[in-house]
Amino acid sequence: MKTTSSTTGISTSSSLRGPAARPRGPEPASGRVPSSDGREETARERLDRNLDELNGELRVVITGVQVLFAFLLVVPFDSGFARIGPFGRAVYFITLLLAALAAVCTIAPSAEHRFLFRHDDKRHIVFRANRVVIAGLVFLATAMCGALLLVATTLFGAAVGAITVGLAAVPFVLLWFVLPVMRRARVAQQDPDEPFWGKPDDRMRRW
Repeated sequence: MKTTSSTTGISTSSSLRGPAARPRGPEPASGRVPSSDGREETARERLDRNLDELNGELRVVITGVQVLFAFLLVVPFDSGFARIGPFGRAVYFITLLLAALAAVCTIAPSAEHRFLFRHDDKRHIVFRANRVVIAGLVFLATAMCGALLLVATTLFGAAVGAITVGLAAVPFVLLWFVLPVMRRARVAQQDPDEPFWGKPDDRMRRW
């Protein structure tokens, strides 16, 4: 009888506690995975952090795009623009198109995020935005070189303009693209099992 009473008491106590009485599982149940920098966060937390970092970077990039695009838009309305030859006009028009494409690429993540609002697709937004913003940086660097070519050619001639844009392109290519890609390749070599660009899940673990 004592055993029966004890068993009944445990059963009653368990029913009163309900779901809270279930033993908690091991750490993987929380979804937290250690990253390469020592953080332990869930996939959603990592996506939130990646999106916050991207938004902070875009504030800097979009400011440069806006300033350049505004400068190019007012150039044709200046009285001196009539004295620019066919070469200068072609350079201006191509530079204007590149600046517009840079603006499109850097604003696109915000537009996509609005259309996918509350659709639980943040992972797609983060990785798509990363690729689109990189394309926007290419357009921005090219547009800035085009603006330098236009100004230098107008002031000093085509030869000086070509030399100026050639020298200016070096830091753009080196600091914006070559050094980051080389660093990424070096980090990837430390873990040979990881592909250089990685699958989405691999990128989630590293980032």
